Amino acid sequence: MFGTSGRKYADQIASQLEKAVGQHLSSKAPQSTEEATEKMGNVTGRRRALFIGINYYGQKGELRGCINDVHNIKQFLTSNFRIDEVLVLTDDQQDPKNIPTRKNILAAFKWLRNGAKAGDSLILHYSGHGGSVKDTDGDEEDGMDETLIPVDYQKAGHIVDDDVHAVLCRGLPKGVRLTAIMDCCHSESILDLPYVYTVNGELQIVETSKNEGIVTIIGAGTRFLLDGNRKKAVSNITNGMKLLMSGGKGGNSEAREKTIKTRSTEADIISFSGCKDSQTSADAQIAGQATGAMSYALITSLKKNKNQNYTHLLQSMRQILEGKYTQIPMMTAGRKLVMEHPFTI
Repeated sequence: MFGTSGRKYADQIASQLEKAVGQHLSSKAPQSTEEATEKMGNVTGRRRALFIGINYYGQKGELRGCINDVHNIKQFLTSNFRIDEVLVLTDDQQDPKNIPTRKNILAAFKWLRNGAKAGDSLILHYSGHGGSVKDTDGDEEDGMDETLIPVDYQKAGHIVDDDVHAVLCRGLPKGVRLTAIMDCCHSESILDLPYVYTVNGELQIVETSKNEGIVTIIGAGTRFLLDGNRKKAVSNITNGMKLLMSGGKGGNSEAREKTIKTRSTEADIISFSGCKDSQTSADAQIAGQATGAMSYALITSLKKNKNQNYTHLLQSMRQILEGKYTQIPMMTAGRKLVMEHPFTI
């Protein structure tokens, strides 16, 4: 409708409008968000990375893109950031120590954090199946624990988010940074971190699905006016209506209070996840290669701008996937971290 200029600036203009509307809605319901106040420490020490990809060869629910995700994310990160030590677990390797079994994954979590001290940076990338099971200790607002699904899950079982947090996060020293990239279903709270971020960089106190739905619909309409992409607009408006109708989980429940009390961290722990706890993450075919949609969005966004901050990265990942997939990438943290820092590992 606005020609070449409209198409060129559609995302930029719509993003600014979405941010403004989101802030306005938050101001009308101030109990739904709070301001992040704590600054991240600087990365000055050792950088260690763990990459886990599981295709579940020959099993029910076999995936195609998870090992590709590991190769792609590893290649991008090691080409653009200094990483001193790397461990890769994939189910196409010959060495049994590098197969992503339940035992090996938990051992790799311990390897990743072993000896970590202030200034060190730890990176975790997981691409594989994620699941959910009934919560048994009362720390989940939706009554479900999220899980990682190792290659030997049929014999060894899932890895519940309580165990992920206990082995990987709990007790990490102050000043350590852990960045997790979790490309799996039901992954929003897979590290059991207490603080969930909106696209404005604020902390959600309650689920703000209705506000997100309004923001999504307004953004979709603005982009359509500027770029004329009807198919994308219809898809985004449909997603917005789903969010609008889904409502929220409620206010400060006992489960949330327990999570804050028992899962807050001294370390700077940030998790990017492929979707909300109630959603699935796509195993997609993009540009002729099988890949996880979230891993693809992360790399695509950082290739365009390696200097963006954490909040802008979350916004960009959502924009890359919107209209193509229903999943909504999320960002959580172990402390009330200000996310205006440039993304770095």
